[in-house]
Amino acid sequence: MPINPKVKLVLNILEFKTIEQAPTRKGYGEGLLAAGEANEKVVALCADLTESTQMHLFAKKFPQRFIEMGVAEQNMATVAAGLANYGKIPFISSYAMFSPGRNWEQIRTTICYNDVPVKIAGSHAGVSVGPDGATHQAIEDIALMRPIPNMTVINPCDVHEARKATMAAVDINGPVYLRFAREKTPVFTTIESPFEVGRAEVLFGSSEKLDVSIVACGPLVYNAILAAADLEKEGLKIRVINNHTIKPMDEKTIIQAARDAGAVVTVEEHQVQGGMGSAVAEVLAKNCPVPMEFIGVQNRFGESGAPNELVEAFGMGVSHIKEAVKRVLKRKK
Repeated sequence: MPINPKVKLVLNILEFKTIEQAPTRKGYGEGLLAAGEANEKVVALCADLTESTQMHLFAKKFPQRFIEMGVAEQNMATVAAGLANYGKIPFISSYAMFSPGRNWEQIRTTICYNDVPVKIAGSHAGVSVGPDGATHQAIEDIALMRPIPNMTVINPCDVHEARKATMAAVDINGPVYLRFAREKTPVFTTIESPFEVGRAEVLFGSSEKLDVSIVACGPLVYNAILAAADLEKEGLKIRVINNHTIKPMDEKTIIQAARDAGAVVTVEEHQVQGGMGSAVAEVLAKNCPVPMEFIGVQNRFGESGAPNELVEAFGMGVSHIKEAVKRVLKRKK
């Protein structure tokens, strides 16, 4: 099995029934606590969702550096920009539907226009938030954050990567958007797995001639690996890339994957319009145009349901990724 040994993934990665599961928001809470312990400039602001966003760990340890803003996301973003202007490193948290969903203008103007180091943590993103339904399922948030100048956008794949991304965000001298999921998802990286902002990692695939490259982000990276393992049994050669940093993107790795395979499938739990796949398409259109397929939400609102059922209902399951690979293969020259 062509799992890349350099990225130190768990040994039982293909055993879905036994693999550990944890929500990426848990990694955010742990990472924020660690960041606060390492840097006294770190402060935290929350919009009345302290435990849901896992900020309670930081609030309990550092009550003098935690501010409960109430249900007022626009005010939270503006206050954080002010704190950043006076030397603090603020993290602001809410459901992604409300931050950046509700306070986009404040993030754009008070945070990004001034290029101050506020870190925006959007929790409960994607359709897999479950029964909360369309009103609480943020599936447009990457598209909201990606076009704003000065903004870095990161979508971690599991709890370990979420912790590393949160801690790494402290050292970025500018605004950062971090995207997290509510539900438990497979933990397939390890503490030793490499993570660097702006660097995509090849998780699966040999150096032999490839049939298709899959570029994924967030917890659906795991589905991409399962799909690639199944396709390998059918004789296809697949490369899977964890593209956790959507902006700035690791263009070198993405372009090389397109050149090596001649076809690309992108996978994300977000609208296909304006998301990670769109960003990959922009890079490849300029540097290495190849046939592409896009796995994600196809121009519709979310629905209530069980998380795993919703991933399947919206066409983002393992079988859908395999079908997309076979579709794009037919379009290769």
